[in-house]
Amino acid sequence: MSIMADILLTNGTVYTFDPARPRANAIAFANGRVVALDDDARALRTARTEVIDLNGRAVVPGLVDHHLHFTGYAMGLARVQLEGARSLDEAVARVAMRAQTAKPAEWILGAGWNHMDWLEPRFPTKEPLDRVAPNNPIALDRKDGHSAWVNSAALRVANITRDTLDPAGGVIERDAGGEPTGLLRENAAWLLDAVIGPANQVRETELLEALRNAHELGLTGIHNVEGAHALKQFQNLRAQGKLTLRVTEMIPADNLEHAIAVGLQTGFGDEFLRIGGVKIFADGALGSQTAHMLEPLEGQPENRGVAITLPEKIEQLARAAARAGIMVVTHAIGDRAIRDVLDVYAKLRREGFTTPFRIEHVQHLHPADLPRFRELNVIASMQPIHATSDYRMADQLLGARARYSYAFKTLLSAGATVIFGSDCPVETLDPLAGIHAAVTRERKNGEPRGGWYPGEKLGVADAVRAYSTYPLTPSLSGKGHGDCVILSQDIFTIPPREILNTRVDYTIVDGNIVYAACGRPLWSPFVVARAPTKHGSIQCNSHRSNWNNSSPKRARTRRWKRAASSAARMTRPCASFP
Repeated sequence: MSIMADILLTNGTVYTFDPARPRANAIAFANGRVVALDDDARALRTARTEVIDLNGRAVVPGLVDHHLHFTGYAMGLARVQLEGARSLDEAVARVAMRAQTAKPAEWILGAGWNHMDWLEPRFPTKEPLDRVAPNNPIALDRKDGHSAWVNSAALRVANITRDTLDPAGGVIERDAGGEPTGLLRENAAWLLDAVIGPANQVRETELLEALRNAHELGLTGIHNVEGAHALKQFQNLRAQGKLTLRVTEMIPADNLEHAIAVGLQTGFGDEFLRIGGVKIFADGALGSQTAHMLEPLEGQPENRGVAITLPEKIEQLARAAARAGIMVVTHAIGDRAIRDVLDVYAKLRREGFTTPFRIEHVQHLHPADLPRFRELNVIASMQPIHATSDYRMADQLLGARARYSYAFKTLLSAGATVIFGSDCPVETLDPLAGIHAAVTRERKNGEPRGGWYPGEKLGVADAVRAYSTYPLTPSLSGKGHGDCVILSQDIFTIPPREILNTRVDYTIVDGNIVYAACGRPLWSPFVVARAPTKHGSIQCNSHRSNWNNSSPKRARTRRWKRAASSAARMTRPCASFP
């Protein structure tokens, strides 16, 4: 049976990331897969093929965020947004606005505050929140997700008093008299989870909005680092045919024993929802001053950060996971934490385990540990936009040690496998912003000029590769997944600073269009409305697809009826469809 293309992209530059055939000017998809390139692709065009004229635009493999907290992002869409606040007063004012509409005793939740960006960079306390909402418990996550700022009402509900002991791996900040100040670091913030209740659970509508946002930014897959609740939510979407994003879900360390007992392994699932690895925390974060360091932070001779999980426990968890065929994924930001985790991985490698190992963040390395990533075959899962967001803080807290912070280029040069993510909602979900940060090491405003430690800049190809499905699935060649992104301009040829001015025009997952900037009809599950009869010969907005004119009316009608019979209702009908 001959192959017929479902979608044909032509007249542009397709970056395949296949060394044997790195570029093409056309690509065809059929049955969710790449089936041909160049003239071979055009030869598969039929009257039923949807043709998109790229008009010189660039096509890259589907972009994958290898580290984020997706349901946290989804819930945050409806919470108090504190990112960008330039002072304590501005942050409190945003909370006060929400308090005006909150019901008595209702939780007020928010996220994104960063005291290092305030005019007076000091950690906040409960008193300002008490003044604007004395009767509502408030919990506000710091931007890095490693500290919570709460008011007195929240402390009362959580029963956190002067007599409450610090939990293992956490700190309840106290004043000189021993009273909690309203700042909960690391595991201490988790004391709130049990009392927040339904307000801390994502709704399906929020999750679907987050999925649409992800596709609009060019994401075709994610590696989600959250609890069992997230896996259940994604399972529900998958069962309803609404999951249009490829999800690799991590297992919290607290659930490892149960996961092993029921036989879960890395890769269990299907192409849209599968198990990743077990997530372990070795330390905290630099912004919360809990990253575990070999030497004290600058100006804080007693502060080397926090070891959230001791190396002995990490080894125990990692060995159990490796025996069960589960990848080990360990959060390590400070150089001491990174070294401890590498030591554990080295021991397991000597014992013969070939299980994939990852270290998440790898922010502040000691140069002696750079070659160990290649030697031990450890994946460095990094978030380039952290480098531009945090460079001033890193300079302040680490001094000269910051030279090996976010060392993308040095790691790649040392033979390490580097993959990129966003850590959203800590940072923006936008992968193009991450690519820009990796390539320029500058913020959106161009600071610092020339880039922070510019020797660590990456080329566009390396940055896109780290953000694409590589090295986990095939590229845009052969029989690879039909996942790709059409960009408004060629980011490989424009000045690097212009990457931020690039938009996503189309996102294609499994050979189906899940986002189009033109506002064409989108369907779930994976049924693209391919020019219904009532379109006639009209192209919707900047649709750029001309197959309407070349398709016989009978073929158009047949295609439309078949799509309509198996699809959910349109979520974004185009302007020309009634």
